[in-house]
Amino acid sequence: MRHYLDHAATTPLRAGARDAWIAASEIVGNASSTHGSGQAARRLLEDSRERAAAVIGCDPIEVVFTSGGTESINTALRGLWRSRPAGTAAIVLPDAEHHATMDTVAALEREGAQVRSVRVDALGRIDVPLFTGALRGAALATALVANNEVGTVNDAPALSFAAAAAGVPLHLDAVAAFGHLPLAFRELRGDAPAGAGLVAMSIAGHKIGAPVGTGVLVAARSARIAPLLHGGSHQRGLRAGTQDVPGAAALAVALEESDAERERESTRLAALRDRLVAGVLAAVPSASLLGDPIGRLPGNAHLLFPGAVGESLLFLLDMAGISASTGSACQAGVAEPSHVVLAMGRREQDARSVLRFTLGSTSTEADIAAVLAAIPDAVARASR
Repeated sequence: MRHYLDHAATTPLRAGARDAWIAASEIVGNASSTHGSGQAARRLLEDSRERAAAVIGCDPIEVVFTSGGTESINTALRGLWRSRPAGTAAIVLPDAEHHATMDTVAALEREGAQVRSVRVDALGRIDVPLFTGALRGAALATALVANNEVGTVNDAPALSFAAAAAGVPLHLDAVAAFGHLPLAFRELRGDAPAGAGLVAMSIAGHKIGAPVGTGVLVAARSARIAPLLHGGSHQRGLRAGTQDVPGAAALAVALEESDAERERESTRLAALRDRLVAGVLAAVPSASLLGDPIGRLPGNAHLLFPGAVGESLLFLLDMAGISASTGSACQAGVAEPSHVVLAMGRREQDARSVLRFTLGSTSTEADIAAVLAAIPDAVARASR
């Protein structure tokens, strides 16, 4: 029997989202065509956009359907950079961001961007005063709502307010957070001036039970974002190409279902996570929990096992039927220390000795019991 504790990498497809995708795929027609078949597809597409907007807390016109979090992040950062005000070149970048953000900014650095790094604290939280100080005269800023590795939740309202006060456009990466935390784009924007403060937010469908290959870039009406793809005026011109109507329909259902169950499911997952953490710390006294012990994602348990290489632990647990991770799935197979753990001020040895257990809709007490039964032997063998 397999025990899946890697929901932050991807989570199972929801039955409702699957059914919506299958039903929508029966509609034959390009949503940009003017004939009856095309307009039937268009109606479903725009209905899905409205439903997504209602959950996200934005206007339907601000919902841009994408292929997922990476495309949304790239579109936001590259688009804001290419539309930046004359004379600005700095990008404000916290140290512990996801690689989709870090690698995009590194590419922009080769185009002339100047990176202003912002330190995170020992819990992995973005330092708001340092972030605020780095905003002066910047072209744009970006930040995680919650850290995808250690699960620490950042003060997104404070970051948005700081960017608005500085007149700097801000992108928030909500990929790890959406569906687990109460997030409303309109509330986070507040009364920010046009083109400043929170102007873009990224969401990935497969993190909340929608099909892989679906996502949303929330782009404020006032946002100046140059498109990555050209070839049509689809979606305010921000993403050219034939629109994925079945994907949009499935994503709308996943958004609604995840929002409806969020409070109940967060309480359940937090209780399971706390039992997992307490059990691991009791079984392996040398282990410790990384990230904020309280202000963290409900299903995230990021643990340090001193002297045991994370990759070895991962292999041994996999042999025991347990799926976990050492960090972001986007870095899978790359034998390097966690940049997040290093940014928190830990040693390289520590950054190579961590495991991330993440829980989701299918997680049960049996999964927790399986980990607690396997972890002492796995740590002992990996340490040897």
